[in-house]
Amino acid sequence: MLKFIKGYVSSIDGIEIYPIISFIIFFSFFILVTFYVITAKKKYIDELSNLPFEDGNPTTISDQINNSDQ
Repeated sequence: MLKFIKGYVSSIDGIEIYPIISFIIFFSFFILVTFYVITAKKKYIDELSNLPFEDGNPTTISDQINNSDQ
């Protein structure tokens, strides 16, 4: 089956641009996600990391700080 696909794809003119385009899209997405992770605020990351431990009541970091003072 791979020979059929390889033979069919090699007969298409201009097919060599698609791997280049897909690599550029992947690399751009990777760079954007890396930039987003590096520039994310520590407070926001902490809030997201605590989401699985919450009991279903939506709270924010400021609510947790205010409740711990009481």
